[in-house]
Amino acid sequence: MSDKIALITGVGPGTGSSLARCFHAEGYKVAMIARNSERLSNLEKELPGSKGFICDVRDSDSINQTVESVIKKFGQPDTFIHNAVRGVRGSFLDFTPEDLQSNFDTNVMSLLRFSQLLCPHMIENKNGSVIVTGNTSAHRGKAEFGGTASTKAAQKILCESMARFLGPKDVHVAYITIDAAIDVPWTREMWPEKPDDYFINPDDIAEEALHLVRQNKSAWTFDHWLRPHGEVW
Repeated sequence: MSDKIALITGVGPGTGSSLARCFHAEGYKVAMIARNSERLSNLEKELPGSKGFICDVRDSDSINQTVESVIKKFGQPDTFIHNAVRGVRGSFLDFTPEDLQSNFDTNVMSLLRFSQLLCPHMIENKNGSVIVTGNTSAHRGKAEFGGTASTKAAQKILCESMARFLGPKDVHVAYITIDAAIDVPWTREMWPEKPDDYFINPDDIAEEALHLVRQNKSAWTFDHWLRPHGEVW
């Protein structure tokens, strides 16, 4: 078995599952983090050697216990992919302070908590990758997305600060901006009139994350944008 270990948060039915499959195919032992036990169980059967861990990423104790369990099961991860995300729609008059706090805890605080637990080993080992999946909201505050955009922007800035600190220590940090609707059943239902090239394939997102992890340190990418060729921008 390979000693490459990837910890992936937000293993949902779209990008998260694609990331797990992609890194498993590359020979990684994959620690899959989510709250849906049935999905994780099915992926464990599909991806031998992988392991699902139930975790509420908004809770620091849950993160601490989960990382401890991952290390006990697999060892120290050398790749951390933060794909967990929470957002709400509506103007600033519509979302509540509790909504905003929950978004912040999922998008920003959990990135901080996981990274503080995982990155010291990467620094010591002079090797590792932290990949964060973001979206266009990290770059602009549209009228109906203030509760999401404000936390995704904070996430990107934290990620950039981490990259500037960790890069000289041989740990690669990259932020993927997904400027697209991800091709999952609920987006197809939301936009049934849209052509196929309107959507981005989650498997292709996963391949790009793997590409970033594989990059030679002489040409590391931080700000990595993805969009379908049919996307207007």
